[in-house]
Amino acid sequence: MPLSLILACVWALIANVLAMLPSRDRHWRSATILICIGIPLLGYVTYENGPWIGLLVMAAGMSVLRWPLIHLGRYLRSRAGL
Repeated sequence: MPLSLILACVWALIANVLAMLPSRDRHWRSATILICIGIPLLGYVTYENGPWIGLLVMAAGMSVLRWPLIHLGRYLRSRAGL
């Protein structure tokens, strides 16, 4: 298994452990750190394994970090005036 996929699995494991821990800020600090680490990791996975595996890893990351994506979509929709 390539190093990039091992790192992506470790990222997913850490994300799930962080989601189980109690948090006062509704996990936003953890989500920010995971996003900052996950974006370059996604690029590395895509570079090393190709775009289809990159899309699968991106879908997995989006399922873990769904609330930041929902809030981003709401923000963009409000800015567009829809």
